[in-house]
Amino acid sequence: MKIMQVEKTLVSTNRIAELGHRPLLVVREKVGGARQVAVDTIGCIPGDWVICVGSSAAREAAGSKEYPSDLTIVGIIDHWTNGDGG
Repeated sequence: MKIMQVEKTLVSTNRIAELGHRPLLVVREKVGGARQVAVDTIGCIPGDWVICVGSSAAREAAGSKEYPSDLTIVGIIDHWTNGDGG
């Protein structure tokens, strides 16, 4: 699991059918860190600190072992202060 911050929504109208209509969000682990795309299963907004899972856990959290996700948001953190200045 990783703690990440939601940066913004990623709009992708052309996608494979297996992705369905789940929202995609741009997230970062820390300020200045690499951006990643995560499937939003719970309804996050930009600025939220979230808990993300990867690999097979990401696919199952998104709905099935066949779901094409490598990173899925599974929780919103109620209170978090990033020690890296973010």
